[in-house]
Amino acid sequence: MWEADLFTAIAVGALVLAVYHYIAKRYQYFLTKPVPCVKPTFLLGSSIPLLTRDRDISSYIRTLYDAYPDAKMVGFYHLTQPVYMLRDPETIKTITVKDFDHFTDHTPTMAGTSEEGNENSLLGNTLFALRGQKWRDMRATLSPAFTGSKMRHMFELVAECGQSMAAFLAAEAKPGKRLELEMKDTFTRFGNDVIATVAFGIKVDSMRDRENDFYMKGKQLTNFERFSVIFKVMLMSAMPSLANKLGVDLVDAEAAKYFTRMIMENMKQRKAHGIVRNDMIQILMEVRKGALRHDESEKDTKDAGFATVEESKVGKSTHSRIWKDNELLGQCFIFFFAGFETVSTGLTFLTYELALNPEIQQRLYEEVMDTESNLDGKPLTYETLQKMQYMDMVVSESLRKWPPAVLADRYCTKDYHYKDSAGSFVIEKGKSIWIPSIAIHNDPRYYPNPEKFDPERFSEENRANINPYAYMPFGAGPRNCIGSRLALMEMKLIVYYLLRDFSLESTERTQIPLRLVMNGFNLQSEKGVRLKFKPRSL
Repeated sequence: MWEADLFTAIAVGALVLAVYHYIAKRYQYFLTKPVPCVKPTFLLGSSIPLLTRDRDISSYIRTLYDAYPDAKMVGFYHLTQPVYMLRDPETIKTITVKDFDHFTDHTPTMAGTSEEGNENSLLGNTLFALRGQKWRDMRATLSPAFTGSKMRHMFELVAECGQSMAAFLAAEAKPGKRLELEMKDTFTRFGNDVIATVAFGIKVDSMRDRENDFYMKGKQLTNFERFSVIFKVMLMSAMPSLANKLGVDLVDAEAAKYFTRMIMENMKQRKAHGIVRNDMIQILMEVRKGALRHDESEKDTKDAGFATVEESKVGKSTHSRIWKDNELLGQCFIFFFAGFETVSTGLTFLTYELALNPEIQQRLYEEVMDTESNLDGKPLTYETLQKMQYMDMVVSESLRKWPPAVLADRYCTKDYHYKDSAGSFVIEKGKSIWIPSIAIHNDPRYYPNPEKFDPERFSEENRANINPYAYMPFGAGPRNCIGSRLALMEMKLIVYYLLRDFSLESTERTQIPLRLVMNGFNLQSEKGVRLKFKPRSL
């Protein structure tokens, strides 16, 4: 009997030793590369500060970024996976643009390991998660929907949401009543109403009807802090092939069915009654018919502001792929993650900076009132909004200091021979690249005194001094954010209406300076951002 126990003990010990050596060998990856590496911890790699919640995502990224200040790239380990972090704008340009064909994808967690992805996954069918040729085809399909001309058509829908919110706040700000709001919650509700009208073809009012079904289901859909979701993310990161085969999806199934039924019913009603509306559902219906095409006469310019990203030849290409319903429906859900997180986060930090910098807020208010005066009672238009130079400077600086997408990632799809003055080496297929936007945006080499909120960095005189690959609020290269124009339009519109009617002020409950929460990959303030809205007329 003891011999069997001894054999079992030896076998288990040998297995443990083999696993240990296998994992330890993974941490030798950067020893063969001329790339400095942050020292890893067994099993946890360089991720301990995030896992133990000792650092927020911003300081974590900056710590990795600052580890070797003279290097063009730094190596580190995300758990046991080696990752390259790019620190040099020219290297970023090379990876994301010049040699894009080697780095066309995001790290394959949501979509699995195959180019076709998980057909049953709602999130896996979004443009962000798609890979390879399927991503190229979907990008080309959707690109015409996000041009300046399409934004002009959607402008009225977004403006209605902004005006409705401003009117609600004006009614709430009664004489003698203090109006203090938490900004993330407020702008999430605004973003939700924009999503509803632009992407789903319905009108909701999340300020007045605070628990409407659309808003509550949207929160349910985008709640990624549940333990079940965290477990799924870990499974997708560690074993993407298995997760793909199991059909693992991060989104809540009940909420996904709710929105899918809503879209399909909306399409059915429009087709039956000949209803046409300038929103995403109309665009998907045009895609179904093959009627959505790029307008070759439309120039791709920064018409929505300095931060606007321009479409590459990928988005202007053609294909003959016929999309299935679930592949098209998945694109509507891009709006949820953009509206609930990206836009609301951007607006939260923007209004915080305006409240702390009253002289900047005053100058922007004066531009708003000059614009109002020139409108002479007529409605605000897309073109008029884009002519507001100081507005664009303020928004651009806010996205510089507080980029909602704190980093971008790329995935090496075929072996890449990297070469610079320090030497050459191979980045193997399957390795991930991190582009730390928030660290680069706050690097004094590119932005002197980066902690200062200074819109003058983006004045006409100073814009030429900004390296475009040291300013990436919406990413870089062909895989940049397709919705930059819509996001900028939302941000500028609501700031316009709020500053027209209110001054924004800090209160005793405003955390100064802000501290960020010690978990997750999103910029989120520790205690929220609470500001007072003081009516201009009082």
